[in-house]
Order: sequence, then C-alpha cells, then structure tokens
Amino acid sequence: MDWLRQVPIGQYVSGNSSWLRVIDPRLKLAWVLMFLLTPVLAGPFWRVCLAATLMLVTFISGLAFRVWSRPLFLLIGLALLVGSLSIFLPTGEVTATFATRSPQELSAITLEIKQWNLFELGPIQLGPLRFGPFLIDRRSAELGLNTSTLIFTVIQSVNLMLLSTAPEDLMWTLQWFLSPLACLGFPVDRFSFQLLLSLRFIPLVQEEFQNLLRSLASRAVNLKRLGVRAFSGLILSVGEKLLANILLRAEQGADAFLARGGTMPLVEDFRPKSLDSRTHFWINVGSGLLLLLVISLRRKYGDL
Repeated sequence: MDWLRQVPIGQYVSGNSSWLRVIDPRLKLAWVLMFLLTPVLAGPFWRVCLAATLMLVTFISGLAFRVWSRPLFLLIGLALLVGSLSIFLPTGEVTATFATRSPQELSAITLEIKQWNLFELGPIQLGPLRFGPFLIDRRSAELGLNTSTLIFTVIQSVNLMLLSTAPEDLMWTLQWFLSPLACLGFPVDRFSFQLLLSLRFIPLVQEEFQNLLRSLASRAVNLKRLGVRAFSGLILSVGEKLLANILLRAEQGADAFLARGGTMPLVEDFRPKSLDSRTHFWINVGSGLLLLLVISLRRKYGDL
C-alpha cells in the first residue's frame, strides 16, 4: 500500500551525485519557464524536440534510477494514453455554420480536408487511416502529438526541478525574481514563505490520501457491486475526509509553530550556499548560454 512513496513526484531528494543540483536555482526556474512557454504556438517538431531533450536530461542527470524511473514511466503512459484518445477526436469535419458559399464549393473543401495526407516525405505519402468510424488524418495526429508532448513536457520539467532543488532554494529564487514588486507593497517574503509551507505539505497530502485508500482496502469495499449513486457518494465522502484531514494537519502545524514561538523567517537567511562557491561556475555559465541558444532556436525552428 506504500505505492505513493515509491513514486516521489514533486518531492526533493537529497544527495550530491547529480549535476542538476549544482545549477543555480534561478537558472533552473528559467529553464522550466522555457519548457512551459515555448510550446505555446509551436509546431510538432519543436514539441517533440523538447520532449526528447527532457528524456535525455533525465537519463544523464545523475539522479538515482529508482527516484526518476517509476514517475517517468507512469508519465509516459499517461501522455501516450491522452495522446491516443486525442487522435480519435473528430477534428477533420467542417463545423456546422451558415453557408456563405455554394454547396459544391463546401463539399470540395470537406473532401480536401478528409484527404489530408498523414505523412509526406518527397514521393513517400501516407494517407488518412480509418478504423471503423474513426478517421486519423493530419489534424488529429497533430492534436494527439501536441497533447501528449505538452503533458510530458510540463510535468517532467517541473518534476526534475523539484527533485534536484531544495524547497528553501525555491523560496529564495522566487523572492529574488519578485523582489522588484516589494517596492509596490507586494508581500514578497510572506508569499515566498507560503510557497515553502505548501511544498512541505505535499508529502502530508500524499500520506493522508494513502491512509484513506488503506482504510477502504481494509474494509474490503467491492466497487463493482456499488451502483452509480453509491460510488459517487463514496468518492464524495473520501474527498470530504481528505480535505478535513489536510485542514486538521495544517491547523496542528500552525499551532505547533506558534507554540514554539515561531515567526516568519527572513528569506535571505535561506540563500543557497552553492551560489558563493566558484567551483561550479562554468556549469552555470554553460547552462545560461545553452538556454539563450535554445530560445534563439525556438524563433527559427519552433513556429507552426
């Protein structure tokens, strides 16, 4: 029943074996923003390149294999499942609207859309594929490809950053980027401290959810014999209990924090010590230059 602990998605794992831990957390956040923003209005070629790059970085990251292997394989399965479902969506049909052209012209347009080739490379052409009532053409294939690569890119890039960066470093990084807003009265320190508490609560949420699943398993609940109404009631009751337990944990943590005379710490006290070291200077320089190169390549090869 400890399967959630075997899939540490979004949890920091300490160690010194990975070169990802050496990179400045500000550069890591910039890389993650690149993976999140550059797929917007990008073509399939750029999206596939980003996914392949994340796969390569994951394999050569130096992190323990047991740390990233299970989350990676589960994420690949999820991306392929969602992409496969998106492929069969009816995207090739013309939307029903008021006819502003002659019926002959509209039928010609519909026929042209349905006969889009799925793959073209010189004389090699692969036309649309039909599986019963489902038609896979170029538009549906691009939709499935874009959906699967976007899911993989977004989740895996954030997961790599959280695996290799301590929550305190992320808090300091966010405060560093938002520091200009402090002049306008924005509570940067309070917001950064709330981020730190949220990251600390992720394992607690997973533990509470796992305890609820264990309680259902111990009671031998047969989901097949439950009707739709009973199953919906069970889901609602489990969700309500999960929310109540999380709020109770938050209240207990706040009471313990105040009972010990805790106050909100200064964010500058959490400045990463690695930033003061010159040992890994060239790794950070190379990472920054590579980021600029990737952004320039996006302008040249990433358009639709």
